[in-house]
Amino acid sequence: MASTTLNALAPCASAPVAPIKFAPVLIALPVILALDLGSTTGWALRSRDGSITSGTMTFRPSRFEGGGMRYLRFRAWLDEIAKLGGPIDRIAFEEVRRHVSTDSSHVYGGLLATLTAWAEQNVIPYQGVPVGTIKRFATGKGNAGKDAVIAAIKARGFHPTDDNEADALAILLWALSAQGGAA
Repeated sequence: MASTTLNALAPCASAPVAPIKFAPVLIALPVILALDLGSTTGWALRSRDGSITSGTMTFRPSRFEGGGMRYLRFRAWLDEIAKLGGPIDRIAFEEVRRHVSTDSSHVYGGLLATLTAWAEQNVIPYQGVPVGTIKRFATGKGNAGKDAVIAAIKARGFHPTDDNEADALAILLWALSAQGGAA
């Protein structure tokens, strides 16, 4: 053994340091809200922990209310979702270009205007997804019917109550996929 090797701690040396313990790092995922806009709006939300919640919400005004109440209720609902689901990082919605009736196109336009204004005010990026893109992603056919979309979403392990919820889930799954962009 060389004479310069220390056999014991020198009197001025520090005591051995205990290993540093780090707290576990939890990765929070972006919160994504997917919407199928209409009188009965389908919605799906991916939370920070990765869980997915979905359902439908009806915004029809009652007999004694003005037409604007639908949009006020929708805005209040968006505020509640953002409060309960955590700050929303991204919104994806079904972009409809052709409607069955004039009334449905007016309702869609009002909900879309309310959504985009709310998203702009809250600095949340939003993206419209064409109907054919959603159907093609869910079923493989861009012109698939409502029943085919529901069946495709059920095959992925979800239990939608109607086509609105199934569409919202399909939009969310598209947004989470490589086709939908960074999730």
